[in-house]
Amino acid sequence: MPKARATLFLLLTVVIDAMGIGLIMPVMPDLLRGLLGADLSEAAVWGGVLSASFAVMQFLFGAFIGNMSDWFGRRPVLLTSLAVVTVDYIVMGLTQSIWILLLGRLVGGVASATQSTAAAYMADISSPKEKAANFGLLGAAFGVGFIFGPMLGGMLSEFGPRAPFFAAAIIAFMNLIYGIFVLPETVTDKIRRPLEWRRMNPFRALRHVGSLPGLGKLLVMFFFYQVAFMVYPTIWAYFTQEKFGWSARDVGLSLAAFGIGVAVVQGGLIRLIVPKLGEWRTVALGLAIAISVFMCFGFVQQGLVIYLMIPLSTLGMMAQPALQGIMSQAAPDDAQGELQGVLTGVGAIASIVSPLIMTGVFGYFTRKGALIYAPAAPFYLAALLDAIALSIFLWAMADRK
Repeated sequence: MPKARATLFLLLTVVIDAMGIGLIMPVMPDLLRGLLGADLSEAAVWGGVLSASFAVMQFLFGAFIGNMSDWFGRRPVLLTSLAVVTVDYIVMGLTQSIWILLLGRLVGGVASATQSTAAAYMADISSPKEKAANFGLLGAAFGVGFIFGPMLGGMLSEFGPRAPFFAAAIIAFMNLIYGIFVLPETVTDKIRRPLEWRRMNPFRALRHVGSLPGLGKLLVMFFFYQVAFMVYPTIWAYFTQEKFGWSARDVGLSLAAFGIGVAVVQGGLIRLIVPKLGEWRTVALGLAIAISVFMCFGFVQQGLVIYLMIPLSTLGMMAQPALQGIMSQAAPDDAQGELQGVLTGVGAIASIVSPLIMTGVFGYFTRKGALIYAPAAPFYLAALLDAIALSIFLWAMADRK
């Protein structure tokens, strides 16, 4: 029962984290245009700056948080993160300044340890054979959050672009209270690792984990994969508004449909696919599907077709839990928190680079007087990046034989 309750808390934490992101995504274009008095192209560029600032702090503090969870424990890290996130959403919901909103994203980046620490906790309570499937559960939980978050955010947009921020704060606070009562600690003296400040340096931690056998190429490949994947949260609301004239409610519903697909794939299908194909082939197939989907976005002329593409696009996301399972098995038990912190850091570097590039590409190809009008240009770039990721992965796969 304690393990079941802890697992439920982990899944709720990831659901709420995704809901918090999904709640505000549909309203960000309107909120930024209101704060800046700007058009959609300029708002998209500022959206990229906000996403990148969040990711900078996530990178700088990812290894620190991961190491703290290996030494001090998963429980205090998870609960403290939820408390800070609660306050952060309230501040962002109240502000009338773009600079306070930027500060809120910086603080949110520091407090965003919930996913990496939840993944480390899941690794603690999973056997080696269970890890890929259980990481898939976390991915499914993120998908569930994306079902309800954007849907709720779209509905709450009727009350203004700030309402979703307060809803996110309430939901995070409720999970904090639940976690206080049900979450046991998994870091025992057997696996507790003494705190080493040098390993809290994100660059040192990245180098240390990357030196573990079999992880170097996979970390590089994971970086390109994450840069490509970030096109969805970075561009989606702007792309669909620009090309199809969608409202915040329309954006929310489409993201909710995407979340349903992620939940089905990572919570259910991954448990059928991995035993049949193996983790390595599952990653390769997922990347190939993702490349095909990104290329197809440029040819979509009607918003309804987006919904027809969602099942295929979410099927491509089976690559992530399988890849996490491969890397987790390559790391020792006393470094699971550090590994997840490094993965958070690598994802954060990608999240710094991707929003700036993707929004810049979107702004360039949608601005007035653009030589070529191509709102889907960021998706073409994402396809190229995933092709690079697949090439590196196949190289690592060949080295393994």
